Amino acid sequence: MAAVTMRLPAVRAPLDSSAPRRGEKHLVAPGDTITTDTGYMRGHGTYVEDDKLIASVAGVVERVNKLVCVRALKARYNGEIGDIVVGRITEVQQKRWKVETNSRLDSVLLLSSINLPGGELRRKSSEDELAMRDYLQEGDLISAEVQSIFSDGAVSLHTRSLKYGKLAQGVLVQVSPSLVKRQKTHFHDLPCGASVILGNNGFIWIYPTPEQKDDEAGGYTTSLEPVPLSDREVISRLRNCIVALVTHKMMLFDTSILYCYEASLPHQIKDILKPEVTEEIVLEARQRLLDLEG
Repeated sequence: MAAVTMRLPAVRAPLDSSAPRRGEKHLVAPGDTITTDTGYMRGHGTYVEDDKLIASVAGVVERVNKLVCVRALKARYNGEIGDIVVGRITEVQQKRWKVETNSRLDSVLLLSSINLPGGELRRKSSEDELAMRDYLQEGDLISAEVQSIFSDGAVSLHTRSLKYGKLAQGVLVQVSPSLVKRQKTHFHDLPCGASVILGNNGFIWIYPTPEQKDDEAGGYTTSLEPVPLSDREVISRLRNCIVALVTHKMMLFDTSILYCYEASLPHQIKDILKPEVTEEIVLEARQRLLDLEG
């Protein structure tokens, strides 16, 4: 007879809503009137009818001076210059790689936009073009930065910094791009012993924190050494914590992930995704974030 796990209901402390919330969001649904002021310019996700600016998608209203647009809560990734992304190589073409980045169109990584192994700086030759699969091949995961946007909306990437390049051993978690908070840096070495890359495109990479930064390889060698059990457990716990935060539609950034990780420590890794445990640890993390803002 299989063992059955049962949890008795616990009295949960009410969430302190008195703490001030910064940046309250203006949420709208399709058909909602955003403003009747004729002085505003119409941006993405809006249309004008009877001198009223109306939302055409469900999302958050964003205002930049007189420009008003609605950022959809659930949509494909729309690249912006300077974004950090995690992607998967889907095709090797002439002088370029096609990369899946959760966008409407495949992104492009040009041969001229990468660092050669060892960080060598020189013009790319025909020999480099023939050796493209030695650098990156189909199925490889990479971290990169958005360099430019083509006229059709496709994204052009570059890996000219040694912090970008081919990703080695770790776990990929796919979430909605709208849940990844924009920050100055998206590379985080967490104190729990693992590191995360929070891609603006909704691809999150969790990997063991390297003991030393090996810049000589130029980002194109991958370590296939066995990962210790303790590191694998930390990575698995972080992965489940991120899934728990996404289930409750909480923004993902280094502090929220770390608070959720710390709240999950009393529970086993496999129990984190149980609905009642997920709710408990996410509520604790949310309360700590509210206390931090207060």
